[in-house]
Parts: sequence; structure tokens; C-alpha cells
Amino acid sequence: MNPTRTYDLIAVCAFGLEAVVKRELAALGIEATIGESGRVHFQGTSETIAKTNLWLRCADRVTIRVAEFPAADFDALFETTKAIPWGDWLPVDAEFPVTGRSVKSTLTSVPACQRAVKRAIVDALQRDHKTETLPETGTQYKVDIALLKDTATITIDTTGRGLHRRGYRAHVTAAPLKETLAAAMVMLSYWKRDRPLVDPFCGSGTILIEAAMIGRNMAPGQSREFAFEQWAGAPREAMLQLRSDALQNVLDPLPQRLLGSDTDFRVLRFARENAEAAGVTADVHFETADVRDLKSSRRFGCLITNPPYGMRIGRDWEIEELYAAIPHVLRHLPTWSFYFLTAYGGFEQVLGRKADRRRKLYNGRIECTYYQFQGPKPVLGESGKTAAPPEEVAAPAPEAERDVEPATAANPWGGKTAPEEGEPSKPISDPPRVAKPYVHAVGDAAFGALPDNAQHQADLFATRLRKRAKHFRRMMSRRNITCYRIYERDVPEIPLVVDRYENYLHLSEFERPHDRDAASHASWLDLMAETAGEALDVPKQNVFLKRRSRQRGKTQHEKVAETDRKIPVQESGLTFLVNLADYIDTGLFLDHRVTRQMVREEAAGKHFLNLFAYTGSFTTYAASGGAASTTSVDLSQTYLDWAQENLQANGLAGPQHQFAAMDIGEFIRRHKPGEVYDLVVCDPPTFSNSKRTDEDWNVQTDAVPLLNNVLKLVRPGGVIYFSTNFRRFKFDSEALTASTVHEISKQTVPDEYRNRRIHRCWKIVK
Repeated sequence: MNPTRTYDLIAVCAFGLEAVVKRELAALGIEATIGESGRVHFQGTSETIAKTNLWLRCADRVTIRVAEFPAADFDALFETTKAIPWGDWLPVDAEFPVTGRSVKSTLTSVPACQRAVKRAIVDALQRDHKTETLPETGTQYKVDIALLKDTATITIDTTGRGLHRRGYRAHVTAAPLKETLAAAMVMLSYWKRDRPLVDPFCGSGTILIEAAMIGRNMAPGQSREFAFEQWAGAPREAMLQLRSDALQNVLDPLPQRLLGSDTDFRVLRFARENAEAAGVTADVHFETADVRDLKSSRRFGCLITNPPYGMRIGRDWEIEELYAAIPHVLRHLPTWSFYFLTAYGGFEQVLGRKADRRRKLYNGRIECTYYQFQGPKPVLGESGKTAAPPEEVAAPAPEAERDVEPATAANPWGGKTAPEEGEPSKPISDPPRVAKPYVHAVGDAAFGALPDNAQHQADLFATRLRKRAKHFRRMMSRRNITCYRIYERDVPEIPLVVDRYENYLHLSEFERPHDRDAASHASWLDLMAETAGEALDVPKQNVFLKRRSRQRGKTQHEKVAETDRKIPVQESGLTFLVNLADYIDTGLFLDHRVTRQMVREEAAGKHFLNLFAYTGSFTTYAASGGAASTTSVDLSQTYLDWAQENLQANGLAGPQHQFAAMDIGEFIRRHKPGEVYDLVVCDPPTFSNSKRTDEDWNVQTDAVPLLNNVLKLVRPGGVIYFSTNFRRFKFDSEALTASTVHEISKQTVPDEYRNRRIHRCWKIVK
């Protein structure tokens, strides 16, 4: 290398990062221009080559452009290459492998182009060094021939192993994120060394490690060697001085540790080892956690992450569930900025917001989008004067947000410079910290911000709740009822249902169209739950909110929590255990209070059968009414255990009460023939597709055949109470082998229900 010579240089980078690399070069005092995709051009001496290899974080490599010329045929390619004074570039013993690529060019055979260039260089070296032999036993000089639209560019690689090989990552996880891409994600954000940073899908920790190195001004190439260092005339003293200066200019540890989490504790071990190898152990903290548990009391931080998107890690339903949870997580960080690199389709739709900026990047060969959601700016508290320095809130340079096209169209190198395949697995909570008192959030609306009319709706809600509570309080007290419906979508824009269970509230949301995004809607629901508690003097910890989605296709309501906490409540002199936290339903269907009383009044001396028994509330009423025996049938042993607890809570347990955990159809088929029951309750679900049964249950098609089979077990004069919540149910009563069938729905729906079609009920007499 000639220390006084000026070289035409190219920083090769991943598609979409050209402007970031150009800014890096400008920070090094080097003027550059963006060329074709993945190429940033600049000029410099051998010392410039050393400096750029040492300091560039987002480039893949630094190459010397030897020549660029038209090459529409092999003669032009061969002769022009041969005319280059290769003796000035390569020593006589140089090892010079030739790589190549061709895009939109007449010469489509890359191996043929490589052979032509290799042969031309051999001839030129023999000519320039005046020798017949080229042993290729010396230092390697990797030559590359790139053809784009019949223009040939010949370069020599100065880097060797790609610049992403920092030297700290000893372990490769299932889907590693390339270091250069991770660094670019940080550099495209508003993060600075004094701001909090979280990666809730940290995997092996690459994003946080790169951020720590950026924050501490650590040269990314400090711990490795480069190809040019072995060349004749290499600037070894300059390189030594550059490394020494880099070490002296490393900043103190970050003022606060960067936080990374993942659900896979094994990859976190690799993350800690990588951080130690990079020298940033004091700057990062890793913990096993789920993103759904992410909270922070810190202000104005950044969340930068590469969540899984199902192409290499995770199953589709897991991914959908994960992304659906993200907006609910972000709303707990109202002053933060968020940055997501993902290939997940419809990401903005899931969040309910358009990103402030987006950029196409490549994670390996996967086309991704880098979504950037900018949080509010910090300001001084009382004065309202802006506190953040310009660099804290300044947006990246406009050219950094170039509109880019897919690689298939605009990346002429076919993804050759794209990042390695990478996709960390899965999360984080940091210890409580006192927020800085001077900081307030202003500016753009944060995730979870309440709409302008939210407080007005809350006031309407509170007024209606107080009015309803006053109306029902005395009436329910006289009837010895402490569990009843207090609000049922009374105000159209507040489509909630509020049930009171003594000093507890159970709120259910029913799906309705609205213009709130997912995070804002979650905050709106929190406001309504808080309003309900305050309006009805119920402690906050006693208010439970559920979302009751429409069941579509074969979906089922699943368990939503795991508290296993049951609360005793009173209804008509009986005690029932309810669980307000774990299930969509609570264990006591309040709309059947009247029907249960009918059963109690008829139960004396009767043999009672409860089909689809659930938690046995009908069984408890029948037992309290003096039933001679009860048989409760349900597929769930959990519910039947719950039913026995209800009997025990009322001092009614005994051997006369039997329980069968099996499918209803199987129970009927196995039942000994004969008329043995006097009173039956059959309250089936609308639809069921339990994995424990061979056939699905559909109330419209299966109810009448079941009832006819049940009638065979009922004594003459016996009664079946049949009920369903399916509004469009069409009951073919004439198909029943019964004496009389009367619909009694109007008598069985409690007074407080606005929806008089909450269920339909028939009294069937044999």
C-alpha cells in the first residue's frame, strides 16, 4: 500500500443502510456519496482505510475500487481488466481469489466472468512482475467483479471477515441478529447514552451490546484484525495509533444499565457471555421475563427490538397472540419511543397506529420493516420550557429515511450484502425507580392516550351507575340478594355490562366498533373500570374487567388467569363460590336466579338431574329445596369439584348427591333404562368442541334429540327446564315426546336485566 496514494473506496452495507453509513463517515470527517444500493463511495489514504475499518458500525466491509468500465462482452471484460497495472496492486506471491456477481447484464454466467478476470489478472501480473510463475503463497487480496447493467466494477476487499464480526459473539443462537443491523437500529433511534433502553426480545443481546458500545464510544473493530493489515506497505503504525486513541477515548460506563429480557433463559446465558466479551458487562442487565410483564417507572426511554415473526421461531397462533399483547404493553410506557424490526404483516394494524417513520431493511434474506414510533419530548416541569438538548429530540437526517424498494427490484446485488439471518426469541421489568421530578410529557400522543371524549363518557357512566345502584339497592336487600346486574349497555357508547357480587364488581366488555386503537382502548377500559369502582364505592382491587369476544367458528372462551381465588357470595339465602378473575364467566349465571328459585320450589322429595351442571348452582337450589337425590353431569371435573364446594358451603353435602364427569350424550347412553327422575335442568352451551369428545355440540341441531333421550328417563308428570342463550334458536317443540311445552322466558329473566332475551327458557312436562 502507498501511504500517500488516494484510493477510491466503497463502504459496502446492507440495503437500506446507505444513509446511516454516510452519516458515520461524516462523523469521521470523511465526505461521501451514496451510489447504487448497498454502496457508499468516498476517497482516502491507507490511513482512511484503517480508520473506517476500525470505526464503521453499520457497513459490512470496506473495498478499494480498482476500476469501473463498460463490459458488454467477454473480450471487453478480459482486455480492460488485463490493461490495469495489477503489479501496482498485488505482489508477485499474492493469493487473489476472485468472487463475482452479475445483475441485468449481458454476461450472465458469474463463474465465466470470474475465470475471465482471474486469467486477465494472471496475465497482467506476469507482465508487470516479469515472471512466468505466480505461486499465490503470500497474503490474500480478495478481488471482486460486479456487473450491473453491463458496467463492470472491480474491487479489492480490505476487511477480510465482515465488519459485523466484532469478536465478542462466541455463541450463535437459533436466529442471530447481525451486529451491523443491530447497531443501525440503535443509530436510527433517538436513544442517547443517558436515556433508558429496553429490548424485551433480546435473544443473545446483540442490540443492547451494540448500544452499550455506541454509548461508551467503543470502536467496533478494536478486538479484531483486518485483511489490509497483512499487505505490503500497510499503515501499521497508524493503525496502532488509531487503536490506542480509541482505547483512550472510551467513555465511562453508562449512567444506567440497559435492560434486556427473553423467555428463554438459555439464550440469556449467551447474552451475558457476549456482553462480558465485549467489555460492557457493567452496562447491560439481562433477565428471564415475558414481554407482557414489561413495565418501567423510568421516563423518556427507548424500546428497540426485533420480535419473532414466525418465519423461523414460533408458531402462528403464538405469534398472533404475542403481537396482540404489544399495544397493551406500550401503553404502560407513555413517554417512551418504540422501534420494531419485524416482517409480521399488518403490524401497524395490530398497534392501531401508523408509524412515524418506517424503513425497509433485510434481516438475513427476510424483508423486514423498521417501524419507528417517536414518543413525546421532555420539557421542564413548571415553566414548560423545553429541557432536552437538540440532539435529544432531533430527528435523523432526512436522507436517512429514503424511500426504498424491495430487494428483488432495487438491490442489484441480490441480497449479497444483506444482514445475516437473525431473529431473537422473545421480555422485562426493571426495579422501581423514582421518575425525575422535572420531566413531563408533551407533544405527540403516546400509546394508550385517552380520546378527548373519554372523561365525558366516564361522567355519563358514573351517573348511570349511581342511579341504577340507588334503584336496586333496597329491592335486592329485601330479597336477600347481593349479586345482581347493575348496568347493561345503558349508554350506547359504553357497551359494558356491570354485575355486582356483594362488594365486588365484574365488568364485561362486548365487542363493538369504535375508533380507538388497541392501546387507547385498553386505557379507556381502565378508566371505565376505575369509574365504576369510584361510583359504587368498591375498592379498586375488587373490580374485575373481562373482554367477552364474539365466538366465531369453533373458538371457545379460555381461562384468562390462574388465581384460583373463590369468593363467597349470597343469593336468596344460599352461599355460592365465585371466581371473578380466572374465567370469562364467574361460576354463577345471574340471569338464572329466578329459574333456580323455581327449581327449589319444586324440588321437595324429587330426584333431580342437572345436565351441563357447570358449578352446580341448580343442584344447590334443588338440594336446599329438599330434593331426595341429585345427579350433576358435566364434562369438566373442575366444575363438578366446584359444585361440591357449593354444596359444602351450604351444609348440604351428602351421599344423595352424585356427580358424573362425562359427556352428556355418553351419560345418557350408559344410563340404565327406566324412568327415575322427577325434575331435570338442561342448560347447554350454544356450541362446544371439547378435545375430550368425538363430536361437537351444536344446540340448534342437537338439543331436541338430547331432550327426547332425557324424557325416556323422566317419570310421568316430571318436568324438564330447558334453557339456551342462543338468540336465533328455533325450538321444534312438536318433535318432543312430551305432554306440554311452554316457553317461560319472560318469567325467568330477572327484573334488572334490560336485555329481556338474555336467555330463552321452556318448561317441558312429560
